[in-house]
Amino acid sequence: MRFLIVFFIGALFGTGIVLSGMANPAKVLNFFDLAGSFDPSLAFVMAGALSIAAPGYALLFRSRQKPLFDATFRLPKANDIDAKLIGGSAVFGIGWGIAGFCPGASIPALGLGHASAAIFVAALLIGILIARRLAKADFFADLSRSG
Repeated sequence: MRFLIVFFIGALFGTGIVLSGMANPAKVLNFFDLAGSFDPSLAFVMAGALSIAAPGYALLFRSRQKPLFDATFRLPKANDIDAKLIGGSAVFGIGWGIAGFCPGASIPALGLGHASAAIFVAALLIGILIARRLAKADFFADLSRSG
């Protein structure tokens, strides 16, 4: 049952990404082109998502002590702004700006047959593997201490 719910939620997310046009890297890149062919639709998609998600999370946390399929909610405990957060955000933004994909939109774009999505997902997976290796080597802790 859990698999079916996760599958349904993923399919719903992917459908929303495709219908909103966010699986099209040109549409996303036009959002960043303030001096040229600016397209504000990404901001409207984000605002729409936040207008549903924020009250939904508030209602969820008020009404439930735990999720349906786990013993506890798994929320981030850290809330400091450090070099690791800033660096990760910068890499995320640069990758999004170069490719026109964020990780969430790249998966539905794969299903649409975008070759650029396959390249992006491959680079994303390589980046995840590199970050995990650096984390195991305590690289990020050393970076935080030096900043």
